[in-house]
Amino acid sequence: MQVLSWLRPARTVPVTRWRCTSRWRPTPSALVILVFGLFLFGIGEAFIVEGGIGVSPWTVLAQGLATRLPISIGVATFIVGAVVLLLWIPIREKPGLGTVLNVLVISSSLQLGVTFIPTPDHAVLQVLMVLVGIALIGVGSGLYLTANLGPGPRDGWMTGIHQRTGWPVGRVRTGIEVIALSIGWLLGGTVGIGTLMFAVLIGPSVAYGLMLAGAIGGVPGHRMVSEDEFPELDA
Repeated sequence: MQVLSWLRPARTVPVTRWRCTSRWRPTPSALVILVFGLFLFGIGEAFIVEGGIGVSPWTVLAQGLATRLPISIGVATFIVGAVVLLLWIPIREKPGLGTVLNVLVISSSLQLGVTFIPTPDHAVLQVLMVLVGIALIGVGSGLYLTANLGPGPRDGWMTGIHQRTGWPVGRVRTGIEVIALSIGWLLGGTVGIGTLMFAVLIGPSVAYGLMLAGAIGGVPGHRMVSEDEFPELDA
């Protein structure tokens, strides 16, 4: 029965042995977990890009904005990220070292993956690459979020909504991705089968990634610790 309980997706962010109490002062173990998780996240994104059957919903949203406005997709991506960070304010989410490294490490590992991961020419392999990418993003998210050094813009929105509403983290992430995808598609962004796969599967993938992190380094009997209980998390 204990093994079966490990197979259930996490409904919240578990407390782990490497969890930091300050978002700006990491322990060595937390920093390693953070960087490794973000590296896996970027490699997962690269698998999806190289799969060639559709990008993530947030890239679709950026494409849609670039289509409607006289801006590049890079500028559109920056604008989307800035707007999402502003949406942290009503849910009282706060940035940290992980928020900064999110941009640096993920972009670097994404470029590394795109450089070395080959593009398949068979439909089955393309689908498998997208599935591998989604799984890597889920595991990477589970690791870096449990370091508690600050989430990236999208994950901060996910965890903030989860903490304020109590809704399961997987459902929150799925809802966010579907909303981004829908808006991007209405604006003229390109949608492929890989995009739909990502929108539907990323929520459960992150939930299972959190489950895995909790199974590896979870502290028995501890639930998710809120910022209200530990004011030093604001440091």
